Amino acid sequence: SGTSIDFTGIPSTARVIIVSLDGVSTNGAANPRLQLGDSGGVETSGYLGGSFNSFPSAINFTAGFDVNASGSGNVLHGQFVLTLLDSSTNTWACGATIGYSSGAFVVSLAGSKSLSATLDRVRLTTSNGTDTFDAGKVNIMWQ
Repeated sequence: SGTSIDFTGIPSTARVIIVSLDGVSTNGAANPRLQLGDSGGVETSGYLGGSFNSFPSAINFTAGFDVNASGSGNVLHGQFVLTLLDSSTNTWACGATIGYSSGAFVVSLAGSKSLSATLDRVRLTTSNGTDTFDAGKVNIMWQ
């Protein structure tokens, strides 16, 4: 529930982070969004890359890694995989494959983000920041 789910306390030794979704949906039509952060908080700009779905339609990132899944009633399953590309610039790559159980659609995304300091948190939210999560499970793991 709520408008965002924060995972904090990620250790500085993490090099791979996986955020898994199982039956996640929201009460609105905004895209689900994964954002990265450091000790200064969650960063809301500087995300590069894009997302494509099998509708077909595509979007580019700006404020987070968006799952191109607009439309209420979507039920999402899959994983975001974050990998550290360059520890000197705190640059992370993100790839994800997300499937719908509410329809025969798949979303694929890829991008990167440089942080101002060492990553210690990730946030799952929505592109408008006001839609609330109303179902599903989210989990995180790191190596």
